[in-house]
Formats: sequence, structure tokens, C-alpha cells
Amino acid sequence: MPSHNEIAVRCKDIAKTYGEGPGKVFALRGINLDVYRGELLMLVGPYGSGKTTLISIIGAILTQDAGLCEIFGNDLQCMDENHRLKFRGTSIGFVFQIFNLLPALTITENVSIPLLINGVSRKDAEQKARAVLESVGLGDRTDALPVQISGGQQQRVAIARALVHSPKLIICDEPTSNLDHQTGQAMMDLLREVAESPERALIVVTHDTRILEFADRIAHMDDGRITDIVSGRKRETVQ
Repeated sequence: MPSHNEIAVRCKDIAKTYGEGPGKVFALRGINLDVYRGELLMLVGPYGSGKTTLISIIGAILTQDAGLCEIFGNDLQCMDENHRLKFRGTSIGFVFQIFNLLPALTITENVSIPLLINGVSRKDAEQKARAVLESVGLGDRTDALPVQISGGQQQRVAIARALVHSPKLIICDEPTSNLDHQTGQAMMDLLREVAESPERALIVVTHDTRILEFADRIAHMDDGRITDIVSGRKRETVQ
């Protein structure tokens, strides 16, 4: 088991509810989960099991009602909204099921957006964006519009946008669900390489059983709880 110093994400007794009174929904019921540096962890479970709520808390989008969530030693609960916004913009990258590319911008301009938000000049941002697009195999399409490239290429643009500001944590929500098998496998090969940096961790939420082989560990969720964590043929005991 990796040491505490190798923990990238630490969730301890995380609880979250929505609503009040009889309509109150218990989305998370005491989540305990560590994600390690250099790890690709997949989060699986039925719809409504709490996966989206959990990654929204880890991604500094939502706040928990109780418990601890630390990202590379930073306690998210101790941050005010401005600090959380800055931390999210510099330390976390997101890849969504819907690519969310702006159709009027070139793919270079789309990838530049996180850097521009962080105050980088347009020239430097676009230079970095082109370099990252080259690294994901799109160096010859940097001036293309999203409509001019395939779905698989658009997903690569989304990954490049998530990487361009060198975040420590990358969160992917159903990154292969809209892709065919071959394109999805190629996408996971790329994410597998991304995850192997000792200074980075990657969490993938998925219902796509075709890509489970790419995970270092698979955490199963149901009814707001982690029910088990599978690593290869070894099953970890969940308290």
C-alpha cells in the first residue's frame, strides 16, 4: 500500500445531502477513499449512486456537509470561494462526456481557454496549446474548427484542454461513452500515459466496461457509499 505522502486525493467520512424534510436525499453516506499519485482510478456504479456528487466535491465544485477532502494536501473545506475558484483553475483539469468545445473558435483557441482564464497572455497561451495538441496527435489540425474534426479528435482536444495548465488532478466524466471501441481504446491509451506521472492523479467515472482494464484500481459505489475497491485480482476490504 502506498504511503500517506503518495496520496493525491484523500476523502474521509464525506457526507452530502440535498433538500430538506421528507424530500431529503442522502447523496453520500460517509465516503472513505484515497487516490494515489501516478494512479488511474475508475469510479463505477449505477446511476444515482453518488459518483457525480463525489467528483464534484473532489473537483472543488461542491462542498461536502461533513468529512474531509484533501487534494495534494490542500483541505478544500478550509478555502473561501475565491481560493477554491483559483485552486480549481490551476490544479484540476476536467474532461466531460460532452466535449463543450466552442464552435466558433479553433481547437488551439479552445485549448488556450484555461490559460487565458489564469492570466497567461494570448500569444503564450496559444503556443502552449499548440504544443499540447501536438502531444495528443493533433499537431497538424491546430487551426481547425471543432466541426472540421472527428468525434475522437474532439475528445483529444478536450483532453488537451484539461492538460494545458498542467493540473495535478484530472477528472474525467464518461470520457469514452460516445466513442466507438477503437477510438475509446486509443483515448484510454492516452489517458493511461497521462496518469503515470508521479505528480499527477486521474479519476475516471465510467459505465463503459470495455475500458476497465486500463484502471489501476476500480472503486465501486452504490447508494452513496464505496462498496468495494478492486485492484487486479486483489480485493481491498472497505471499512
